[in-house]
Amino acid sequence: MVKRFAVWLLYKVMGWTKDVKVDFPNKCIICLAPHTSNWDFFIGQLYGKAENLKSNFLMKKEWFFWPLGSMFKKMGGIPVYRSKHNSMTDVLAEHAKNASSFQLCITPEGTRSLNPEWKKGFYYIAQKAEVPILLYGLDYEKKQIVCRKIIHPGGDVDKDMIEIKQYFKDFKGKHPEKFTIGKIEE
Repeated sequence: MVKRFAVWLLYKVMGWTKDVKVDFPNKCIICLAPHTSNWDFFIGQLYGKAENLKSNFLMKKEWFFWPLGSMFKKMGGIPVYRSKHNSMTDVLAEHAKNASSFQLCITPEGTRSLNPEWKKGFYYIAQKAEVPILLYGLDYEKKQIVCRKIIHPGGDVDKDMIEIKQYFKDFKGKHPEKFTIGKIEE
């Protein structure tokens, strides 16, 4: 019932399509960009329901207030305490290693605002847990959800980040002026 409703709303009513060429593995990090609007979360949740995909996601702790907090946790939300300097990447990587199934969606910009300095935590989690990174793009101009590439972290984070950023360079977020891959030097 929920799946049919999500398919109807996302694909029929809202007019989105998908171009997904990568299988969804049992364990992975989902790198989702561009992230320029709260609508990205809504589209992502609809897509997950429509395709029977479940993943956890990181969200700043300020969103976890009553009654939204319990709802976000039930949906797979993990609060991020930015003021605390803890080893969240280590904790999540260890959890991924020990879990039978692990899918975590992270927006590399870490904000809906313009940010040329992408966060690399998603990469380090994948590297430490030895899981692939699926590159999912939301293109509002084409109304398309795209995943055509998978990255297996090779340890050269700077080289891999260039490849990741180049993959996302042509995607148009809901607010394109809030998205940049920054300056890339090869």
